[in-house]
Amino acid sequence: MLILEKLIIDGGTRLCGEVKLQGAKNSVLPILAASILCDDECYIDNCPRLSDCNVSMRIIRHLGKSAYRDGGSVIIGNEEITKNDIPEDMMREMRSSITFLGAIIAKMGEAKISLPGGCELGPRPIDIHISALKQMGVDISENHGLIECKVRDKLRGAMIALPYPSVGATENIILAAVLAKGTTIISNAAKEPEIVDLTIFLRSCGAKIIGAGESTVIICGVESLSGAYHKVIPDRIEAISYMSAIAITGGTGEVIGVLPEHIMAVIPIFEESGCKLQSTDSGLSITAPERLGAVKYIRTMPYPAFPTDAQAIIMALMAQSMGTSVFVETVFSGRYKHIAELQRMGANIKAEDRVAVVSGVERLSGASVSATDLRGGAALVIAALGADGRSEISNIHYIDRGYENIEGKLKKLGACIARVNS
Repeated sequence: MLILEKLIIDGGTRLCGEVKLQGAKNSVLPILAASILCDDECYIDNCPRLSDCNVSMRIIRHLGKSAYRDGGSVIIGNEEITKNDIPEDMMREMRSSITFLGAIIAKMGEAKISLPGGCELGPRPIDIHISALKQMGVDISENHGLIECKVRDKLRGAMIALPYPSVGATENIILAAVLAKGTTIISNAAKEPEIVDLTIFLRSCGAKIIGAGESTVIICGVESLSGAYHKVIPDRIEAISYMSAIAITGGTGEVIGVLPEHIMAVIPIFEESGCKLQSTDSGLSITAPERLGAVKYIRTMPYPAFPTDAQAIIMALMAQSMGTSVFVETVFSGRYKHIAELQRMGANIKAEDRVAVVSGVERLSGASVSATDLRGGAALVIAALGADGRSEISNIHYIDRGYENIEGKLKKLGACIARVNS
């Protein structure tokens, strides 16, 4: 039974202290999918307790392997997978379930899945995934939302030029290619740190991959993969989220574990708003002014540019800044749903198509709001921390998809926040 919960936040408290990052959500999910390719046990360390991770483990168990937690780690057994399908209810729970497609095809030679679910951020077609797999020798039919795939002879390497540097498509191609016959070359590949982390895991299992993190990735297929130990990289979007929570309250703190090179496009945003950042032995410290200044122009683009996942989070900051900021969302057309909820808190935001103009107000006001997606939900938490009065945030199951114990971490920074049953 689904338990409906909400977050109660009394804003206006200056946050101070240390916060330690979890493993990256966008890294661990494809790594868990990759584990079904391995003949031996896999030990995935720094695996956050997220609802999306729980869904991935359920999918792995459905396919035939064991998957269980050991503290902050997940252990995937050495059993052979025996099924080639993913139940529709699991596919609908998270968008990243599509990443299992390439791995299942590589291991079983066929797959049957429904279209994935997850946050509604506008059209996110999987045409790029399908086109690439067809080039690798997969026959694919789509009927009433069901995708059926079957390898004609043997999965084979191919020259694949992506029309857009899609993270999901790059991951799917890599997972299919590691056991394919011959060499696969991906041009215009996604460059995200999470892609690099996936390939580090696969290489430790015996895969042959060159160029991860660059626009061209080369994968030479091997006969089989062994298991491996792997520690997931820190979550860069979580880092931006807690930096924003500290900044909107005029606080000071240290984010433990953050790799500054992963958030280089966002660091200048904080500095332009008046924050002072300093690298430390264990992460990054941030000291915010009493009131933030506006950042004139922010445009989301694929990595290493400003990430779409940080757009709503930074917009919450700018809603309580001095001046006007302009946002241009180029990645997802439906990623402004949080604006209506921020407006309920007194934000002055005007949006048309992919452009949003944010005129900062002196102070947001507490209100009852609802999370519309993962990062939009995080933006509401950040806005509530800086607002006057009490906020109630519902639909927090979206937030739980990407943040482990968000209320516990914020409490350690001094926030007045509680999770209660609705």
